[in-house]
Amino acid sequence: MSRNPRTCGGNQQGSLSARDKRLLRLFEDDSALRYGERTVTEYVAHVRAFLAWAEARGLTFTGLKREDLIAYQSELFALRRHDGKPYSAGFQANRFSALKSFFGFLTRRLFVLHDPMAGLERPRLETRLPRTILTPSEARRIIEAPGNRTPLALRDRAILETLYATGIRASELIQLSPFDVDTEDKTLRVVRGKGGKDRNVPLTPPAAAAIEAYLATGRAKLLAVARAGPGVYPAKASKRLFVSPRGGVLYRATLDKIVRRWARQSGVKKRVTAHTFRHSVATHLLKHGADIRQIQALLGHQSLTTTERYTHVEISDLQAVVRRAHPRGR
Repeated sequence: MSRNPRTCGGNQQGSLSARDKRLLRLFEDDSALRYGERTVTEYVAHVRAFLAWAEARGLTFTGLKREDLIAYQSELFALRRHDGKPYSAGFQANRFSALKSFFGFLTRRLFVLHDPMAGLERPRLETRLPRTILTPSEARRIIEAPGNRTPLALRDRAILETLYATGIRASELIQLSPFDVDTEDKTLRVVRGKGGKDRNVPLTPPAAAAIEAYLATGRAKLLAVARAGPGVYPAKASKRLFVSPRGGVLYRATLDKIVRRWARQSGVKKRVTAHTFRHSVATHLLKHGADIRQIQALLGHQSLTTTERYTHVEISDLQAVVRRAHPRGR
């Protein structure tokens, strides 16, 4: 069997027939109604690689059998990256999910009468615990580090408060509009979150106050920079809640730089990203008695299994329980 990443794994496009290109566009349009933008991009890339693999073997999607999919899975498991290491279980599972979605689309549209993915087992994923969890004290130090003296400080404080208050994904935060925030009711609307679903989440009083302060003065001053200077797009940025120093669109990489900067200045030694706040708020809520289904709703997890990874017990907590409750713990 071929182990060429151009026709099996990786993100390479390969060569596709005109028919498969049209089919891929239809799948992309259909997926956009079901999933978030990032998932659609990943799924299309995975399906493109699969179609290139099938074409290289003279296979068509209408004639694919279960055995062909098993052979494809076997090649993926044997595939190695450029550094010689195997692709992760997450990569395998994500490609499986993409193909499951693709053949579901083909079946719904009657391009095929039988789904060859039916009955195939999804690659098992390790239940990995979040690597970095902030303590409440560390989270507070990072959030308070920017202060409120400048427009950027107001923006950064509002960003950090929002991350910790809501556990929102980085991709969701940068897409927020000013119209998604109700500081009076202390609620935030996440539009087209992961899985293409909207959800309303509560804001803490400090988060609502920080956003209100940023909207009152900071954001307007940043947008004024965009109107005054070349090379930015104020019309596009003006639709976003959080904007760049020049009044442009705020990107994911910039968001993580903001978080790392204030973590460093606050003296927190851990490796902190925007997603660290998501892990931390889930862990803190669970420790203080929140129901796991409430946390699932807050984070926008489609599966409760995803939320359950936060039910881990830290060794320090376990030691305290043993000292308190075990007959020989003292």
